[in-house]
Amino acid sequence: MEELILDQKDAADWVYRGEGAANLVLAYTGSYPVFIGKVMRIQKAPTNGKQGVNGNGEFTAHELLLWGEIKELMSSSSTREIVEQLYVKHVISPLLGPNHVDAGMRILVTKEFLESVERNVICERPAWRVDAAQIDMHRDFVLLISDHSLFLNDTLKGGMCISVEIKPKCGFLPLSRFIAEANAIKRSVTRFEMHQALKLHQEEISELSKYDPLDLFSNSRDRIHRAIKALYATPQNNFRVFLNGSLLFGGLGGGTESTSFVTSEAFEDALKPVIKAENGMRTMSFIQLVADAFYASGVLDRLLEVQKLDSLDIEGAIHAYYNVISQPCMVCRELNENKVSNCFTSLHSIPLDESLKIVKDFLIAATAKDCSLMVSFRPREGKDAGSSYDNIHLESTKQAFDYKVYFIDLDLKPLKKMEDYYELDKKIVSCYSQMLQTEHGVDKASRRNSHGTILR
Repeated sequence: MEELILDQKDAADWVYRGEGAANLVLAYTGSYPVFIGKVMRIQKAPTNGKQGVNGNGEFTAHELLLWGEIKELMSSSSTREIVEQLYVKHVISPLLGPNHVDAGMRILVTKEFLESVERNVICERPAWRVDAAQIDMHRDFVLLISDHSLFLNDTLKGGMCISVEIKPKCGFLPLSRFIAEANAIKRSVTRFEMHQALKLHQEEISELSKYDPLDLFSNSRDRIHRAIKALYATPQNNFRVFLNGSLLFGGLGGGTESTSFVTSEAFEDALKPVIKAENGMRTMSFIQLVADAFYASGVLDRLLEVQKLDSLDIEGAIHAYYNVISQPCMVCRELNENKVSNCFTSLHSIPLDESLKIVKDFLIAATAKDCSLMVSFRPREGKDAGSSYDNIHLESTKQAFDYKVYFIDLDLKPLKKMEDYYELDKKIVSCYSQMLQTEHGVDKASRRNSHGTILR
């Protein structure tokens, strides 16, 4: 496949599908058989000239040390774009299950192709994404993966396919003994809920989401349903729906407003070809279908297992990181000597291979906390017992559906990002704690009577 080279003349066949912090996603609209039913992931580079979200160029010496025992990663000349694909294939796929992971293939591209794509899609990208990053023009390869929002043969023959893309986020509360007493709130409030407060403060979102990742990962049918309903109400960049590969609901670049009456009416109407329910009942039936598929598939159990490879929390793993890079621990330096507990001291005296395992597990868990899930459905006609896909029965409409589930956005996190994770964690906890104090103050004030005494 790598002898194919995409050049400037090919750029017009690739259209904007969406983007995250690290990658731009394009869908193919041309007629060349190799690319039909595929999407392309192109890495971005920040406009401020700093190193990209997933780094650039060669692996660092410490990263070679970190991933060195996985020989498939080390036999690839250690260029990051090749290693990233091999990481999905040899590290993530065995953990999440090869039936639900598509490592994709690398395709050579010219700089002219990338420049042309950049010009073609810039007007479709959210302005804040354009300000933050552009296509990385120093890449030789892009990643080609199957478009998991489609059942390809069906769609080509005029069949219907509806898909939902969900970013589940972290599905457990950390219990690590390395969490400082001042940050104990982390043990009782989800990272997602706390991060919402920071995003609201920074005006990245306009209101707080009611989504609770613990509901989605609960193994309870009712709680999973509640989670999907909350994601639908406030999609942000965590919930999108595609019909035959075209965006039907949610934002292409993230950060959409809450679902308005007009949006919900349009979505209800657009579900007509797929969900055979009375007007006003289709959206609820669709939400039930998605929840039932998550409940039946068991994929969230596997995802949670991988997320829980982070057993020490960033407050513990950051110390192992400084062991790995052979630098004095900046975290211990920031704490005064009275606060550097014995547990931190003991972390700095463990063997190097233990530190490497802690950091590696943390970074693999970070991939699992930040990935997306694509669940696609197609209505089954008649008995149609010959399908190789899992199937599900939607009780409310008496319909049967084939469905498939894939993990996407399984990026390898650069080692250097450990410091960013630590700083972000501090910021999230601080902002959430301040919000609680403010709310508590307002609450106390609202309970005062006209004489200034507090009403009990």
